Amino acid sequence: MQPKQASLTGKYILTAVVIVLLSILIFMKFAHDLQKNQLERFDRTYIDWIQSHISPKLTVWMKGITELGSFQTLSVLLLVSVSLMVWRRKKWEALFFMVAVTGGMLFNQLLKQIFERQRPMLHRIVEETGYSFPSGHSMASIVFYGMLAMLLLMFVKSPVLKLLIAVTAGCLIIMIGVSRIYLGVHYPSDVAAGFAAGAAWLTVCGAGLQAVLVSRRS
Repeated sequence: MQPKQASLTGKYILTAVVIVLLSILIFMKFAHDLQKNQLERFDRTYIDWIQSHISPKLTVWMKGITELGSFQTLSVLLLVSVSLMVWRRKKWEALFFMVAVTGGMLFNQLLKQIFERQRPMLHRIVEETGYSFPSGHSMASIVFYGMLAMLLLMFVKSPVLKLLIAVTAGCLIIMIGVSRIYLGVHYPSDVAAGFAAGAAWLTVCGAGLQAVLVSRRS
């Protein structure tokens, strides 16, 4: 490995470690406050603001956006994406993408069973079952769309296109989280914790893929 390449790899690892640690700390803060029943004020503030904008037209949009983070939609998109990667002979990218998304979904279910938080009961626009913390849609969306954006950024050369991909993925992820609060099926703290847990898992998987690709180039 060349000195310049080693330096870049070192910086990448350091950045990944910082992101993972920060994400874990944020998640632990919400988990601690949940156990101490200290999230009501935080949740109430954002629920009141988001649900004050409820309208028939916006509800249609929010239902559509939330579907982009559903298990069914992400499963289909994952199958299509992985198939295209295998066809393009990107087997390591396909493997890590599959592990990241499926592993993230399983990890989310484990966390839900640990915390066993019930969903909000008031102002529910759609019905959902299962526990609430952390939000599965939020966690799955940041892992799926984050990993997809990361893979696209590895192959796109245009700075403008890179920025467009990053902004689009970021906005979509945030809107999926907001839609869960708008529709009344998650507390804001569920969504924030889902993003934090998802960011940690996404970073671990992304760093793992980078390590494999770098080692194969060496």
